[in-house]
Amino acid sequence: MSAAVVERPSEEAPMSTPGRRLPWEPALLGILLVGTAGMYLWALGDSGWANSFYSAAVQAGSVSWKAFFFGSSDAANSITVDKPPASLWLMALSVRAFGLSSWSILVPQALLGVASVALTWATVRRYFGAAAGLLAGLVLALTPVAVLMFRFNNPDALLVFLMIAAVWAMLRAVEEGRTKWLLLCGVFVGFGFLTKQLQVMLVVPPLALTYLIAGPPKLGKRMLQLFAAGGAMIASAGWWIAAVELWPASDRPYIGGSQTNSILELTLGYNGLGRLTGNEKGSVGPGSMGREAFAGGQLPAGFEAFGGPGGRGGGMGWGDTGIWRLFEPAQGGQIAWLMPAALLLLAVGLVLRGRAPRTDPRRAALVLFGSWLVVTALVFSFMAGIFHAYYTVALAPAVAALVGAGGVLAWTHRDRLWVRIALALTVFTSAITSWVLLSRSADFAPWVKWVVVIAGLLAATGLLVPARRTAVAVAIASVVTALAGPTAYAAETVVTPHDGSIVSAGPRVEGEFGMGGGFRMRDGAGRRGMLPPQGMVFGGPGGFPGGGLAGERGFGMGGASGGLLNGSRPSAALTSLLTEDGDYYTWVAATIGSNSASGYQLATQLPVMPIGGFNGSDPSPTLAQFKKYVAEKKIHYFIGGGGFRGGMGGNSDITSWVEANFTSTTVDGVTVYDLTSPKA
Repeated sequence: MSAAVVERPSEEAPMSTPGRRLPWEPALLGILLVGTAGMYLWALGDSGWANSFYSAAVQAGSVSWKAFFFGSSDAANSITVDKPPASLWLMALSVRAFGLSSWSILVPQALLGVASVALTWATVRRYFGAAAGLLAGLVLALTPVAVLMFRFNNPDALLVFLMIAAVWAMLRAVEEGRTKWLLLCGVFVGFGFLTKQLQVMLVVPPLALTYLIAGPPKLGKRMLQLFAAGGAMIASAGWWIAAVELWPASDRPYIGGSQTNSILELTLGYNGLGRLTGNEKGSVGPGSMGREAFAGGQLPAGFEAFGGPGGRGGGMGWGDTGIWRLFEPAQGGQIAWLMPAALLLLAVGLVLRGRAPRTDPRRAALVLFGSWLVVTALVFSFMAGIFHAYYTVALAPAVAALVGAGGVLAWTHRDRLWVRIALALTVFTSAITSWVLLSRSADFAPWVKWVVVIAGLLAATGLLVPARRTAVAVAIASVVTALAGPTAYAAETVVTPHDGSIVSAGPRVEGEFGMGGGFRMRDGAGRRGMLPPQGMVFGGPGGFPGGGLAGERGFGMGGASGGLLNGSRPSAALTSLLTEDGDYYTWVAATIGSNSASGYQLATQLPVMPIGGFNGSDPSPTLAQFKKYVAEKKIHYFIGGGGFRGGMGGNSDITSWVEANFTSTTVDGVTVYDLTSPKA
């Protein structure tokens, strides 16, 4: 470690001295990591298949190496999921080792959470001392959206870990100036791309900016080193992209989420620029789906548009865009608790390190974590495409690091009046933020907000007084103020099972669905129920089979046949029907949409073709291809009542053809067509 890191400034307390191991640190670190593991593993199996869309792909990858490589939804490789497969690889290897179960799928995610907390601790501790590292790790562990995502099987768990790892490597590069750390940083970003494509790129500008500012070599060499890091990033992601693009399309699965069977189109369109502009071709959201499927202002039978600026423009149905988006009810309880505190402490830290040398690793760490927070928050606030509350987990490490590093750095300089005022303002702001967020759930632990307010007032008052005798009590009150609200939400998240494609942490809150546009659904009796953009489900009349109103904490709970956002839940009788002679067919069944197919596949552990992919809007297979599969007796059954049947991607034509040519039977409320027995 460089001298700039190990040198102990005379005015700093021992607990904030980088490089110094204190007697109590190993015990507290053990408590932090064991406690995090216990919290993330507690009753993990209660969530069942969690997001069955990804669980089905994990099952497929556990029995087919080809499906493993491509991230296919089914072992017969008809179509991939709409993301690269890196996060699926870890879970599929676990299932290969331990068998298919909820635990074998979700435990790797929980372990990624523990590793993320540990790496955050190690990174912050290296530059700001033991107390800062422990506080940063604790804040990350208790952030509600982090608790949710590290107990769920979305790609975000691996994405967050890789983003933290990239920051860790970059700060080592700032410290030593050696190219190997920049190359390693590029590799982490590249594998982040293979996890969730362009979302990992949100951390790239902060990484590059930090090294340009604080890297030890001369400017020219710094720029060359960054180009080398970019090359490592391209190589670590590009090998898979090149393999997919060069592989003959006839011998690989269709690229889910694209309209032209191209991973490049998926990267730049549906999962890329479309998320920013709202022009997501193939989406079923109010953005591009509204422009394609609902052209001319025609909504399907059973639906009516409802207002709000987001529905007319703004966030295109995913909530209003704007600087306060992350504090709105849908997102606030997920991440916003300590965002004001993080920004205030960032400013304090930068001022305190203002006279340090250009290469000061402490200031570099503040710049990196601060720009990560600002860049990502601004993108999330103004992106017009698909936006879900759980995306905000990408902010959690930056918030945690700034609270830990900035808080302890400011604490060691509290002999200065302006620093004490800034600390008091930070604690008071955190208390007010928690009061607002907790007040949105009137029936959820109402006493917590009073604890927060009282502790916040005491701590803010105490911070203004430079009294050493009360320092410990003031510090404890400050931590209680900061973490009481997130901890209550985290506990609620742990004890509540989550499943479906769209999930959120904590209790239900007033105004959770925001003021953005979306749909209202009318059932046959004329009853109305609001369906937020975050949990649209297409069910009932008008050719939207399956689905229902929002479920407990995973929106989109459907019936036995599933729906757009929730997996099917076949009965024992239906599972028995599908598995009988199932080994004789390439696909034991086909149905509209990946979520509808997922439940049948997980129940039978046999390939089920998800027509149209996740949204049911991908042109895979075409009607001609489907007829060919049926003629070759590769598909046994067609299951009705799944996914989105809005005339997109040809799936409506397939359904109509099946209905016209094959006789149906009903098994426990689910319509099944035997494709080997055409009508007379």
